[in-house]
Amino acid sequence: MASDKGEMDRGTGLSAGDPTLRRRIEPWEFEMFFDPRELRKEACLLYEIKWGTSHRIWRNSSKNTSKHVELNFIEKFTSERHFSSSISCSIIWFLSWSPCWECSKAIREFLSQRPSVTLVIYAARLYWHMDQQNRQGLRDLIHSGVTVQMMRPSEYDHCWRNFVNYPPGKEAHWPRYPPLWMKLYALELHCIILSLPPCLMISRRCQKQLTLFRLTLQNCHYQMIPPHILLATGLTQLPVIWR
Repeated sequence: MASDKGEMDRGTGLSAGDPTLRRRIEPWEFEMFFDPRELRKEACLLYEIKWGTSHRIWRNSSKNTSKHVELNFIEKFTSERHFSSSISCSIIWFLSWSPCWECSKAIREFLSQRPSVTLVIYAARLYWHMDQQNRQGLRDLIHSGVTVQMMRPSEYDHCWRNFVNYPPGKEAHWPRYPPLWMKLYALELHCIILSLPPCLMISRRCQKQLTLFRLTLQNCHYQMIPPHILLATGLTQLPVIWR
């Protein structure tokens, strides 16, 4: 998790003079984009950049245009910055969706040309995780040195405090999403990393606007996935469906 060193104390709420205010998203946008239970098509990227040994952190946000947010970031970053191999650059992304295979490829190409840049990705949801190309794209990203994790309560709290234009006195009142959904996505990410078959099935009942999460584990999942990851879901029987 990124450090907040150098950032102002926002315990009393944001002031009109806060230099980060124009780069923050509204609370309803954060809830709309980052709810792990929803399957919203649009994507949002919240990002932090830190150069060298400086404690100053640059924060901003981006949304889909005609291109995915990852490609927008790369184009903006490369057009505005001159890179020096002697200065390290640390980037943290908080994504509402994990990268697709095409974006994963573009990220790897971007980083391969800039060895002084490191990237950590936290995702709220897995993008079309049943697609084998998307699964392989995430594996390739991780094998190239990118850290990919699912967002946990600590990341949601961090994003709310540092990227959202929250009301005065509401700095600790970020949306409390049920941790189970985060754990289910984390479990599926382990399946992807270990090249196991998918275990998380997601479907939508349009007439009731319900998103159904169904978990089906095979013997290979029990054999390969660390026990603490499986136990974190609180499974007692199979199959299990959550609404």
